[in-house]
Amino acid sequence: MPQPVRILHVLGGLDAGGAESFAMNLYRAMDRRYVQFDFIKHTPRACLFEPEIARLGGRVFVCPRYTGKNHFAYLRWWKDFFASHPEYKVIHSHVRSTAALYLPVAKRYGLVTIAHSHSTSNGSGAAAMVKDLMQLPIRREAEYLFACSDEAGAWLYGKGALQRPNYRRISNGIDLARFAFDGETRARMRAELGIPDGALVLGHIGRFTRPKNHVWLVELFAAWNKHHPESRLLLVGDGELREDVCRQCETLGLTDKVLMPGAHTDTENYYQAMDVFVFPSLWEGLPVSVVEAQANGLPCLISEVITPEVRVTDLVQALPTDALAHWLEKLADCRCREQGALTPAQYKGLQPFDMTWVAQDLQTFYREQYEKAGR
Repeated sequence: MPQPVRILHVLGGLDAGGAESFAMNLYRAMDRRYVQFDFIKHTPRACLFEPEIARLGGRVFVCPRYTGKNHFAYLRWWKDFFASHPEYKVIHSHVRSTAALYLPVAKRYGLVTIAHSHSTSNGSGAAAMVKDLMQLPIRREAEYLFACSDEAGAWLYGKGALQRPNYRRISNGIDLARFAFDGETRARMRAELGIPDGALVLGHIGRFTRPKNHVWLVELFAAWNKHHPESRLLLVGDGELREDVCRQCETLGLTDKVLMPGAHTDTENYYQAMDVFVFPSLWEGLPVSVVEAQANGLPCLISEVITPEVRVTDLVQALPTDALAHWLEKLADCRCREQGALTPAQYKGLQPFDMTWVAQDLQTFYREQYEKAGR
């Protein structure tokens, strides 16, 4: 049997972020007899998904983080990498800030280049402006322009790109069965987390970064908990703002009410412990966690800035983050809802996010591009 084609994915890290979760969900669903993934990360730190990648047969390479001062050394690293790894014919980039630097190098070495947009903003401030400028050439340098939503595609590549033949919207697919509601797992997880019987659990899964808006989420929970002191807030994830959120919880007297178990690869178990999924992001591409929460049957309260493409069932309500009272009203409605199996209509709405179909489509695409590059 011939060896599988190896596709090179480029990310900032390999922890439980949106782009990383998409890449890993896709990797798990691939038929690895035919397509294998390898990864380049921009951090020397050991990351959450690396043990699983090794078990699945993938390799991880460490690229130096771009600082500006190491511009030529950064380019040289990529030239040396491609020169010493001729086995790669396709590169799939999930990084925006420096993709315009390494994609041209990849093209010179004969690789098919794919850019993938997972967001709709770089934030604000000087650093964001630099990133905005650095990512502009991507629309010219990448042969294929992927995006998790049309909003994410228009933001990174321009609205005109949505009509180009090399543009593709790729759903943030998941294993629907993996996230289905399970009463036994729910009971076990709530016991392990020390959640009181009958307590309403507000849940969130995501990295502790500014776009996820954890500070506002804790303020929402504080307002809710005043009248429902038995309730709990479950924040699954890690990131640079975690300690800030811990201090905020301490100041508000919520330390024993806010559960922060860290980053986990078995997130399906943590959805089971929740009663409502709360996701007040400041900006997003298309958050896969909201899709996962719907697959679990959870009512989802999300900020209205998040693309409507994620609202595939009647479980989702989009609200403005400047109307705290409105969120509290909707939380009260969620108390009356029993969690359980999805309705046929809800399951049908989730079908476009079935990773089985997404993986089959991309597996064919990868193999076609590999053959094309090898001619």
